[in-house]
Amino acid sequence: MALLTCRDLSLGYDGHEIVHGLNFNVESGDYLCVVGENGSGKSTLMKTILGLLSPLSGEIELGDGLKRNEIGYLPQQTEVQKDFPASVWEIVLSGCQNRMGARPFYRKEEKDLALSNIEKMGIEPFIKRCYRELSGGQQQRVLLARALCATQKMLVLDEPVSGLDPVVTAEMYDLIARLNREDGITVVMISHDIAASLRYADHILHIAEHLFFGTTEEYLASDTASAFLKGGDGK
Repeated sequence: MALLTCRDLSLGYDGHEIVHGLNFNVESGDYLCVVGENGSGKSTLMKTILGLLSPLSGEIELGDGLKRNEIGYLPQQTEVQKDFPASVWEIVLSGCQNRMGARPFYRKEEKDLALSNIEKMGIEPFIKRCYRELSGGQQQRVLLARALCATQKMLVLDEPVSGLDPVVTAEMYDLIARLNREDGITVVMISHDIAASLRYADHILHIAEHLFFGTTEEYLASDTASAFLKGGDGK
């Protein structure tokens, strides 16, 4: 069943159109990578899916009971955010806020969920540590645990390995792949790493002058992929 369907979507901000006529759907259990050059509209698409921006035209439909506040989101971090003075526990638990409604305090089940996701991400040793004291890879695991507290269906990830060294990058990709494969969580990820996108994703959305959406195999056989890879943009 489609969790996300985009029909004739035009994207932009302040009335300036970046992407026109975008059509694609994400089925439950898919692993979709969104690729394209810088400034092509990838992050704008993510923010529109999350309801942070409104589409200029077209529509976005969520299915299978999915609500926008039930999508787990891992944005790109700014330098200020990397220096955030809160504990790992506080940050992960904050991912449960959309479950609370008007309640001022977390329930036991929300604390249990946060602890479960901390364990799943392998960051139990850092649970009382200050977030800003952690390495880049550890911080990303914290943010991924936080995003998992918000969802059981879909993760939206914006360059989750940006700035990480090759070993930690590989570990992060493997972690995301396990969440998709073993936990059945649908993944929508922006990536500049075309090699990793082709290795892990089962579908590719390429945002460019000529839009492409299809399976990874279809993408590899397409003129869009040939031109992109030949141009050196997909390193």
